Amino acid sequence: MTARTDTVAAAAEFIDRTLQNEGAWYRADDVGTRLGGVLASYGSSVGAVRGTVRDALRKFKDLDHDAVVMLASVLWGQPRPGAQPVFERRLAAVVLLQSRAGMLRHSDLTRIEGFLRSAQTPELADPLVSEVVAPLLAALPGRDRQRADVVLARWAGDEDGRLRQAAAWLEQEQDPGAVQSGAATRRRQP
Repeated sequence: MTARTDTVAAAAEFIDRTLQNEGAWYRADDVGTRLGGVLASYGSSVGAVRGTVRDALRKFKDLDHDAVVMLASVLWGQPRPGAQPVFERRLAAVVLLQSRAGMLRHSDLTRIEGFLRSAQTPELADPLVSEVVAPLLAALPGRDRQRADVVLARWAGDEDGRLRQAAAWLEQEQDPGAVQSGAATRRRQP
């Protein structure tokens, strides 16, 4: 293992353990009911998720771009083989990417695409698009932005409705005066 891999593993363990300690059964039941059981839940509050990510970034302050996206992927995945993905871990991945959006590159859109395809709930997909992808796109210069636009064009024609919806929302955000077919009003979330 490399030092980066060890640091990412330690950060993921810190976040996972803290989220479990912050959980409550009644919130876990609420999340399970609200999401129809598609994701497991520790029952941690949104505030606890945000605070845990903040604390992890303070504790593991040397996370570079590669470590941040690797940590987001670890959190998005299963906590252990055969286990269901956990809502709060995925939300922590979103918060992590939000807090480090300035580090992200156009090449990270493929990883985010995978997250969107497997989000299973607008509670994860919406902030990924509005609070991670939108700021990422806004910060991209010239050729990197052109490369990102190629990815977004592919999303717009994808059979996955989440990607089409994300591409449409992002296009509308870039050109607020544009009216999309069938949608006369502008939505705040994808």
